[in-house]
Amino acid sequence: MTRAELFIDGAWVRPSSGRTFTTIDPSTEEAIGEVARGDAADVDRAARAADKALRGPWGAMTPAERGRLLLKLADAISAAKDEIALMETIDVGKPLKESRGDVDGVVSTLVYNAGAADKMEGATIPLGPSFVDFTMMEPIGVTAHIVPWNFPLGMAIRSLAPALAAGCTAVLKPAEQSPLTALKLAEIAAAVGLPPGVLNVVTGFGEEAGDALVRHPLVRSVTFTGSVATGRRVMASAATGPKPVVLELGGKNPLLVFADADLDRLVEDVADGAFGNSGQVCSACSRILAEETIADALTERLAARAGKISVGPGRDDPDIGPLVSEEQHAKVTDHVEEARRGGAKLAAGGSRPPKLQRGYFLAPTVFADVDPELRIAKEEVFGPVLTVTRFSKEEDGLALANGLGYGLVAGVYTRDISRALRLAQRIEAGSVWINGWFIGGVQAPTGGIKDSGVGRERGLPGIRNYLSTKNVGIRL
Repeated sequence: MTRAELFIDGAWVRPSSGRTFTTIDPSTEEAIGEVARGDAADVDRAARAADKALRGPWGAMTPAERGRLLLKLADAISAAKDEIALMETIDVGKPLKESRGDVDGVVSTLVYNAGAADKMEGATIPLGPSFVDFTMMEPIGVTAHIVPWNFPLGMAIRSLAPALAAGCTAVLKPAEQSPLTALKLAEIAAAVGLPPGVLNVVTGFGEEAGDALVRHPLVRSVTFTGSVATGRRVMASAATGPKPVVLELGGKNPLLVFADADLDRLVEDVADGAFGNSGQVCSACSRILAEETIADALTERLAARAGKISVGPGRDDPDIGPLVSEEQHAKVTDHVEEARRGGAKLAAGGSRPPKLQRGYFLAPTVFADVDPELRIAKEEVFGPVLTVTRFSKEEDGLALANGLGYGLVAGVYTRDISRALRLAQRIEAGSVWINGWFIGGVQAPTGGIKDSGVGRERGLPGIRNYLSTKNVGIRL
């Protein structure tokens, strides 16, 4: 299932240093295998290969031809769905049903962007009868893609598909916790006929491979998903280029719940939004802001629902699996213990399930009556942990929602559509979801504001990230 090689210029090669690292199954804490540990020298090889491909057969293809290749890639990934899903589950720990759903999302993303490849049109500019002026949309060049471990293949394809559709070439650096499906992607891409150098995969660590990739002079665009702190470093490194960046960073996403909300429907949405993928989702529903008249009843329902969520190894297909690593497990449990010491009332979970003494597991956790000044109410936990804080008036709830540096997504649950739309205008977030969570799809742009990032992915704005506008003016 693992190979200690990098994929550069259409071939499997050993890392320049000869070093490897071990990837771990978070359900068992056992080693899966050894993976190549790429560094700056390997990044240089990959960037040069991508630049050569950009000026070779790939650059000579029509947009429609690129689209057809992406459709072939989608078909091949769909055919290998079960193998890829099992690989993702073993590497990350998520339930098989979630991994299969992730592969379906990868296929949909490829198909959408394949269809958009030949639809990125320029415009004519009316300068008057003595001139013809128009714009051309051109690929921006070699692109860097540094992706997280929570949705390894899905997040890779979210930016790779539009970049390739736009005519760019790419160097992919997967997270060191979850490298396996990136290597499988390279294998499939070669098999369907992507020319050498169009897609290169360099596995390794951020400080060795990721930073070198961002700084490489041949790289003309950087897409990164991860923490706020790392995102700032990426942006600073890219500025030495300078080169544009698309950053999706952390979120401490609020859901404002009013007394007229449909609580039955809300509880099911929150069960998925807060605890799906063990809460390891940038856009997770991590803090409930509840109108005080329903706060106690809502907390009771959420705690009861959390207690029904099954936890176990991903291959057993439970509701949620383990956290991705020992480091992540320690970080999340530290948040939980500090919240308890700070006076937050534990309503559900808070510890390892008794029958799972091996693996990085944590039961779905709900805290009630959380002081908004506690760290657990202000910082992204990135685990299956939900806080409930009460408010009395709409303005108070809005102030709590907007009171943090994050601005990725937010939600409103109410039957009053005027209130919902009023709040949608005033909430500081890149996306606002009303009476639901995880609303959208490959067609809907997503991204953050404030500390949660810059730029938008998915939809047509996603492909425009990788296009450069050239103006051509003609005097008649």
